Amino acid sequence: MISGFAVAVALCALVVAGWSFVLVAVNRPPTRSLLFGLGAVEALLVVQVVISVALLISGERPGNLLTFLAYLVGVLLVLPLGTVWALAERTRSSTAVLGVACITVPVLVMRMYQVWEGANA
Repeated sequence: MISGFAVAVALCALVVAGWSFVLVAVNRPPTRSLLFGLGAVEALLVVQVVISVALLISGERPGNLLTFLAYLVGVLLVLPLGTVWALAERTRSSTAVLGVACITVPVLVMRMYQVWEGANA
């Protein structure tokens, strides 16, 4: 994994999470611009998956391949599932759901990095 890109993805997700919690504080449902922010983070996650698959094809391996792949798939699902849940009920609470989903992304990305580095430490 490329550590700089993983950190960039995590920071972008935290920015969108902060934005979401600001909307919660002012009692707003999810806005279109927040959804665009979520889309941007998801796009970065797709790039992360492409990078990871390219590294796997080139012969590099994480410490535990199965765990890494589970995190790789899981991180792609968090934001879409949170968005579906939030759009089913457009309230202040659904905006909080999106914030929690965004906070989950850096945790998963950093855990993926730890698993990847397990083989290289």
